[in-house]
Amino acid sequence: MLSVNNLSVYFTGEYLFNDVTFLINERERIGLVGRNGAGKTTLLRIINGEQEPEGGTVSRPNNMTIGYLRQEMRTTGAGTVFEETIKAFDEALKLKHRIAGYNEQLSHRTDFHDSSYLQMIDRLHEANERFSLLGGNEMEGEAEKVLLGLGFMPEDFGRKLAEFSGGWRMRVELARLLLKKPDLLLLDEPTNHLDIESIQWLEEYLRQSKGAVILVSHDRAFLDNVTNRTIEISMGRIYDYKTSYSEYVVQREALREQQIAAYSNQQKQLADIEKFIERFRYKATKSKQVQSRVKMLDKIDRVQIDDIDKSSIHFRFPDAPPSGKIVVEASNLSKYYGSHRVFSGVDFAIERNNFVAFVGKNGEGKSTLAKILAEGLEHQGECKLGHNVKIGYYAQNQADLLDPERTVFQTIDDVAVGDIRPKVRNILGSFLFGGEDIEKKVKVLSGGEKSRLALAKLLLSPVNLLILDEPTNHLDMMSKDILKNALLMFDGTLIVVSHDRDFLQGLTDKLFEFTNGQVKQHLGDIYDFLEKRKVQSLDELGSKGKNQAFSKEVSVGISDNKIIYEKRRQFEKEGRKIRSRIEKAEQEIQRLEDELSKQDHMLSHPDKFTAELSDPDFFGKYEALKKQIEKEMQQWEMLHEELESFEAEKEELS
Repeated sequence: MLSVNNLSVYFTGEYLFNDVTFLINERERIGLVGRNGAGKTTLLRIINGEQEPEGGTVSRPNNMTIGYLRQEMRTTGAGTVFEETIKAFDEALKLKHRIAGYNEQLSHRTDFHDSSYLQMIDRLHEANERFSLLGGNEMEGEAEKVLLGLGFMPEDFGRKLAEFSGGWRMRVELARLLLKKPDLLLLDEPTNHLDIESIQWLEEYLRQSKGAVILVSHDRAFLDNVTNRTIEISMGRIYDYKTSYSEYVVQREALREQQIAAYSNQQKQLADIEKFIERFRYKATKSKQVQSRVKMLDKIDRVQIDDIDKSSIHFRFPDAPPSGKIVVEASNLSKYYGSHRVFSGVDFAIERNNFVAFVGKNGEGKSTLAKILAEGLEHQGECKLGHNVKIGYYAQNQADLLDPERTVFQTIDDVAVGDIRPKVRNILGSFLFGGEDIEKKVKVLSGGEKSRLALAKLLLSPVNLLILDEPTNHLDMMSKDILKNALLMFDGTLIVVSHDRDFLQGLTDKLFEFTNGQVKQHLGDIYDFLEKRKVQSLDELGSKGKNQAFSKEVSVGISDNKIIYEKRRQFEKEGRKIRSRIEKAEQEIQRLEDELSKQDHMLSHPDKFTAELSDPDFFGKYEALKKQIEKEMQQWEMLHEELESFEAEKEELS
C-alpha cells in the first residue's frame, strides 16, 4: 500500500537513520518504537509528506488518505465539541447542505415535466446516493459513539471546545481522525492524554478498524494489545518483526544470542585458518593448501553482531528519612470549584512504605488530590501529613514548569544545596546529560529530555513521600523501566498517578479509584483491580456494547455475558440522564436561591427599595419563589434517590 525506499535522514552531522526500507500493507498494525530522539516522529512526518528526507523516497497511491495525530498540537475551533467532531464528515456535511437546497428549490416548483426540473431530480438522487455511501445517515451516531468512547459525557457535547484543556481538545482531534477512517492512520503518542478506560476503548477500536495503523508509543500494554508488527529504530537502522512488541523483544534477544554464538564460532574458524596460513606460508610443499586457505578467507561472509544502544539513565533515590507510621490521613475531605464537586466525603490513611496508585477517568480529581497533598491546595475537610514527612513532588506538567531560558546545568545547580552541590554533574550524567548537553537551554530540549531533567531534580534532597503525577509521559520504554526499578528500591512511601498499566503492574500494592465524586480503595495492583472490576475491555462502562457497533459480524446467539453487558450499558445510559437532570436541577435551584437572596436583601433594607416593595405583586411573587424552590428541592432529592437505586442495581451486576 505504501513503500519506504532507501530512506536516509541526517541530524547534527550524523545519520538519524540510513538506507531504511520497508512496506506498509493494508490493515497492518505497526508499533514504531525506539529511544527518545531515535527518529520516530521524523519518520512519521516524512510518511505524511511534511518533511523531505536527504535520500530515498516514499511511494504511495494517489488516492491514498493519511490521518496524522501529532504528539503535541494546537487544536482550536469556535464550535462545540460535537460541532468540531462532526467536521470529520466534511463531504457528507456539504452534501447534506446541497440536498437541503435541492429540496427547498423543488418544493416551490410546479413545472414537473420541464427538463431542468428532471435534471434537478437526478442531481438530488445522485447526492442522496453519495450521502448514503459516505455514511451520512449514521455520522451523528458514529460521532457520539467515538466521543463517549474517548471519555466525553453527553452533557459535554454542547460545550464550547475552548472551555476544555489541551488534553481534552486532543481527544476531539483524535475523534475526528478516527471518524475520517483514513487508509493509513499515524498516531504519535496517542495515550499521553487518555485515561485507562479510554485507552482500552481505543485499543478495541483500532483492532477493528479497516485502515493500516502506525503507532508511536511507549505504552507496552497498549502496543501489545493493538499491534501485529514492530519496527524499531536503533543506531540508524530499523529492525522489522511481524509480531507485537513484547514478542519482538524476546525474538530480538534470541537473534542477538544466535549472532553472538555464530560470531564466536566463526572467529574460531578464522583463527584456525589464519594460523594454518601463518604456519605454512613459506613452505613450498604447502603452497597450494595455503593459497586455498587464503581464497577461503576472502570468500567467508563475516557474521555481524547488531549494535545495541546501551546508553540509559541510571540512578536511585536517596535513602528516605524516617517518618511516622501514618504518612497521610484524610477525614471527610472534599474539593469544589465553585458549585462543581470534584470529590467529597473522602476518608483514607496512607501508612509508611505504602505504594499507592491513583486511577480513574481524567477530570475525576486524581491530580487535584495530589496537589492537595503536595501543595496544600485549598480544600474542605481535614487532610494532614504525618510526623517528619518530607515530600518530593513531580507534577503532571512538571517539565513545562522548567525555566526555558536556563541551561540544563543551571536548572539543577540553582536548587542544589549543601553536600549535593558538587554532585550536580554526576546527577546530570546519570540522566544522559553529558558534555555539551548540560549547556543546552531548556527550551531546545525534547519532551523526553525535559521529563528526565525534571526527574533529576527529585534527587536533590532526601524525601520520604514521593508524589508522582504521570511521570512516564514522554519517557521511552527503557527509561520507564529504570524509573520503575528505582521506585521499587525506594524505601519511603509512594503515591503515583498513572494510566500506564505496564508501569503500574507490580509497583503498587493499593489503588485509589476516583469515580463519580468518590474515592474507593482497592488492595492489589492494577491488573488485580481490572480483573476484579471486570473492566479489562471496559465491559462495566458499556464499552462492549458500543464497540459492537464497529464490528460487521452478526452474532448467532446471545450469551448470558452479552445480556449482562447490555444491561450495564443501559444502566450507564440511564445514569447519565439522571446525573444530567440533577445538574440542571442544581443550576435552577442556585438561580432561584440567588433571586430569593436579592428579595431578602430588599426586605432587609426597605428604605433603599421603596419602589420595588411598593409593587402590589411583590409579596405574592416572593411566596411563589419560595414554593418553587421547595418544589425543585423535592425533585432534586427524588433524582438522587433514583440515582442511588440505579447504582445499587448496577453493583449487583458486577
